[in-house]
Amino acid sequence: MAAAKIKKGDQVIVLSGKDKGKTGTVTQSMPRDGKVIVGGVNVATRHRKPSQANPQGGLERIEAPLHISKVAHVTADGKPTRVRFETQDGKKVRVAVKTGEKIDG
Repeated sequence: MAAAKIKKGDQVIVLSGKDKGKTGTVTQSMPRDGKVIVGGVNVATRHRKPSQANPQGGLERIEAPLHISKVAHVTADGKPTRVRFETQDGKKVRVAVKTGEKIDG
């Protein structure tokens, strides 16, 4: 399996869909499925009946997964960039293609 270009904790921007242009932090990464969950983005609303676990019921808002191709890493100035891998000091690190800056993580 290839190394993950987008990981948990990364700041990303949505490139397409109803939430295009929104930014957020990756809260969960699912590399096997090729999906990520971004905080505050792609929020799905579910109507829940009252149950023993949730006696009140009502609307439940959850962040749905996005395909990894719909998000891009964000540079310091808030613009999307692709990610490449470089070897620095014998370690494989992620680097922003647009700016050349090293991505911590």
